[in-house]
Amino acid sequence: MTARLSLYRKAEEELYKLDRSIKAQFYDFCHNFRNNPDLPGLRKKKLKGDSRIWSARIDRDHRALLTPTGVGADGTESWLVLAVRHRKDVYEELQVAVNRVTGEIEFVDLAVVGDSALRRAGITLTPAEPDKQPPKPVPAPEPAAPALLAAYDAGQLRDLGVAEQLIGLALTVTTSAELDQLLEGAPLLSKDVLYGLAAGMDIEEVRKEITAPVSLDQRPDPDDFAAALSRTKVTTVDDAVRNVIEEGDFRAWKVFLHPTQERIVHRHYNGPARVSGGPGTGKTIVALHRVKHLAEQLPPGDNKRILLTTFTKNLTTDLRLRLASLVDPALLARVDIAHIDQLAARVLGENTAPGHAKQRVYDHVALNEMRQLLAELDDRRWEPEFILEEWEQVILGQSIPTRSEYFKARRAGRGRALTRPERNHIWKLIEQFTARLDKLGVETWGQAAERAARFEIERAAKIRDRRNNGGEHREDSSGMRHLGYRYRHIVVDEAQDLRPAHWKMLRAMANPDLSNDMFIAGDAHQRIYDHQVALGALGVNIRGRSSRLTLSYRTTREILTEALRVVQPKSTNAKVTYDDLDEGTDNLTGYRSVLHGPKPGFVHYDSWDDELTGLVTTLTTWRKELSSNGNGAPLDPSGRIAVCVADREMVSQTMNYLATKAGITCAELTKDGPKGDGEIHVGTMHRFKGLEYQRLAIVGASDGIIPRTGMIERYRTEDPLRYEHEQRKARSLLFVAATRARDALIVSWHGKPSPYLPI
Repeated sequence: MTARLSLYRKAEEELYKLDRSIKAQFYDFCHNFRNNPDLPGLRKKKLKGDSRIWSARIDRDHRALLTPTGVGADGTESWLVLAVRHRKDVYEELQVAVNRVTGEIEFVDLAVVGDSALRRAGITLTPAEPDKQPPKPVPAPEPAAPALLAAYDAGQLRDLGVAEQLIGLALTVTTSAELDQLLEGAPLLSKDVLYGLAAGMDIEEVRKEITAPVSLDQRPDPDDFAAALSRTKVTTVDDAVRNVIEEGDFRAWKVFLHPTQERIVHRHYNGPARVSGGPGTGKTIVALHRVKHLAEQLPPGDNKRILLTTFTKNLTTDLRLRLASLVDPALLARVDIAHIDQLAARVLGENTAPGHAKQRVYDHVALNEMRQLLAELDDRRWEPEFILEEWEQVILGQSIPTRSEYFKARRAGRGRALTRPERNHIWKLIEQFTARLDKLGVETWGQAAERAARFEIERAAKIRDRRNNGGEHREDSSGMRHLGYRYRHIVVDEAQDLRPAHWKMLRAMANPDLSNDMFIAGDAHQRIYDHQVALGALGVNIRGRSSRLTLSYRTTREILTEALRVVQPKSTNAKVTYDDLDEGTDNLTGYRSVLHGPKPGFVHYDSWDDELTGLVTTLTTWRKELSSNGNGAPLDPSGRIAVCVADREMVSQTMNYLATKAGITCAELTKDGPKGDGEIHVGTMHRFKGLEYQRLAIVGASDGIIPRTGMIERYRTEDPLRYEHEQRKARSLLFVAATRARDALIVSWHGKPSPYLPI
């Protein structure tokens, strides 16, 4: 008799931690088991606590825990490997079951639960292979302390999908540390539900955001393991176990999605859909897997039917590399990966005669031109920043063509109201400003986006006219050979930073009458530019098709706790609200992490020179700690340590100091990624968007620098709404920077600390 073997996710996770020699022995075990599951040398036997779990011998000290999942028509047995571990960690009380909500197989591992929680629940673990020494006496239960989840009962936890074997234990834990121990080996749904409740989510929020997305329409049969296996994410040993052994933890990212993420990825949407969530919750991973899913559904062909876009060039490069690791080359060739300004430039190139293209300049160049114009006119009524933002956000954002239309335009989020004479005056200034840019032969990227949007809207109108008149239209990303929508599907990452004109352009590039046309990933808490939008007003209707992720897979709980205090200060006088990209509000309720690490350090220095000296000490320590991976291998030259500062001037000062005073090589983070091959990456907060480092130092976090007091303080009395807007943007920038750290974070300042620091 032969057998078919599959690996449960927990078994893969345990394999990652084993020595290579044991992994090789496990592969030999799999080979033997598949050929003859009843081979005497396997010493296969049932556990006493749950007869559905069997223990089998890998070598003298290691065991595989398995459960049978059915017999095929050809008589081949199917088995699921639940865990791979040392024999001393195999207990009779281990259990396997079918979850009543998801219908998936769940392995409940009580071996990792803390002794105090087990004692309070009256559970004693019995080794399946006891040592010869007599068992240690079980201490008496500790005095009762308030339960962490005392507000809930067993019925509520059961309805939310918590594994039956964990319910009693969950209701006895008294500290976060005990909850961490309980959930270390818990099934994913149980882990998400219990962490969500502990983080402050109410029952209905947990039901809606965690349980409902993974629930089956009908209650599953608890004894039908064959059906449960079909719903459970597993790896078939026959063709995949060697990859598990060789690829290690990266395979978990590439193959496995959290059940909540997986439902979002594979769901059918009747229109645009959006996923939100805090840093590290996997929005980008979901977007990439969504691209893969959509590409696999495409009909045969070689055209680029899917667009994957984001805000900056360096993020686009990262997306391309990650997607290439996820899909095969044939599918990758069907995806157009371009940052949003590159896309706009491409549209303009198709619609501009040779020799008539304008040079595009960034906002700081336009701001200098506006300053010069106001100085020449001796006009001191308005700040140049205000005029430029009014033009970008209101006039270009709404494609306002005339003065009379500007008089009627909504200015949501712009702060102080403008009278009709004031609007008239601003319109005249902007006319002179745009004429000045024309004379110089330049345009801003905001102008380019608005023009590209108009061209695409006109093109979409022609497509509709042709379709209404019975003509043929075919989608093609080139846009030149066929008059058709450029893309069948559009996936957007870092959506919160796109301009209104970008959304108009994207909306016109895909057929709004087809399903699954747009998929959007973003978080307004991480918006670091002035591009606030209401998607519904721009033709992107996401109502009823929004999902939220709340579990961070990157940042430790210690770092996350401090970072959240930046955007959600406890002071009632500093209440900060964030939009949901569609005229509603968003929050980070339930946002949490299961990772642990050292607490972030907050360090004061008397001067900037002292702070840089302290930075050298920090980096020297980190470099020593990361100089080896345990096998003598050197530090990854791509950089695992970074320094984040407020502006370009501080970047230069920091890099120069590190090079001249400490001999530390640096690479500056630019819009195109790291410049050079220096060991330490240094950049402004804006450049850290979408990146991740094992260890991060934020320096110069002083009052007056974060935020730049002179830039926003003037709004405090004359324009309170604008003041709140600028404060929110500055908080988001610091929040983004702090959450780039994976394992360790140090924040320092000289003089008075930034008012945003959680100290």
